[in-house]
Amino acid sequence: MFKIFIGHDSSQAQNTSVCERSIRKYNKDVEIHRIELSDMETKWGFHRDNDGSTEFTYTRFLVPMLAEYKGYALFCDSDFVWLCDPEELLGYADKNDAVSCVKHDRMPTRSREKMSGQRNDEYDRKWWSSLMLFNCEHQFCKRLSTQSVARLPAASLHRMYWATNNIGSLPVEYNYLVGYYGDDIVPKALHFTDGTPLYTKYKDEPFSEKYLEFI
Repeated sequence: MFKIFIGHDSSQAQNTSVCERSIRKYNKDVEIHRIELSDMETKWGFHRDNDGSTEFTYTRFLVPMLAEYKGYALFCDSDFVWLCDPEELLGYADKNDAVSCVKHDRMPTRSREKMSGQRNDEYDRKWWSSLMLFNCEHQFCKRLSTQSVARLPAASLHRMYWATNNIGSLPVEYNYLVGYYGDDIVPKALHFTDGTPLYTKYKDEPFSEKYLEFI
């Protein structure tokens, strides 16, 4: 069965629930898991100092391990709202790729902070790791373990250097960056990357009604 893992931050629990409900609207049978840092620490013995970003900054890269290095598994940030069945993404899978993602071009961020005061740095391959379709049986995915994810540099993980050149491309509409893209793209998954409508600053963001539908 296709598995979806959502990065869960205890300070933004409502986002996770909204994301889950949006998925269930289009696929009632898919297996959904929350990646909770406390669980990763107590059950799996994972520990890495937090650098000020979300609780799932690094644990997202443990998805292949959590899926027992079998089949395909999807990771998405909790600030996603799905407008389609995420299982559609399997149609873009290539067995030669370790991981697939939307390869966003580098863009200036709209603010130096997002959501509840988190840093919003600008860097190459930003947002690539916010949605990842893992080919869990690929040899490069098998490099991702509690030990390696705890020690690899942040840039190496998020820019997917661990996958070398085995990175597939997903259509941009599956990681539509709200506030960055326009109406020339019809989104299939909304990514409220700077902040969801729960925050006053972002309550009037485009597509806010789609988020609020699942409150």
